[in-house]
Amino acid sequence: MRKSYYAAHVYMIVGVISGLYYREFTKANHFEGDTQLSLIHTHLLALGMLGFLIVLALDKQFQLSGAKLFTYFFWFYNAGIAITVAMMFVHGTETVLGSHVPEAVPWIAGLGHTLLTVGLILLFVLLGKRLNESATTEPAESEPAKTSA
Repeated sequence: MRKSYYAAHVYMIVGVISGLYYREFTKANHFEGDTQLSLIHTHLLALGMLGFLIVLALDKQFQLSGAKLFTYFFWFYNAGIAITVAMMFVHGTETVLGSHVPEAVPWIAGLGHTLLTVGLILLFVLLGKRLNESATTEPAESEPAKTSA
């Protein structure tokens, strides 16, 4: 569970810093227009911080972090966020500077999205297994206890 907490915390910090970078970098370069830098802040806070806070709550309820699938989810999902956000950073910075965005950037960003998807699939598979386990181990509703007269 600690891994999810620390991941959420790191994404919160990096998300706030990315918002500051966007504001100051565009202001310093007198840029007015659309850039992917404006989206990094939201992606890090939503996919990173909020995503891992939700996973933390699910982990508390269903003991997800002890499973091997959780480790795979954790690393695939984090790699997906890192690659996606890094490409948004490159694309946005190049846009603000008026430079040509390398053609590899969208391809690499697609890889990041693919890793995110794999991570989410692994999370849902693990969650489904835990739900099935809890359904088979929970006692069925019993009749009310009889009182002796």
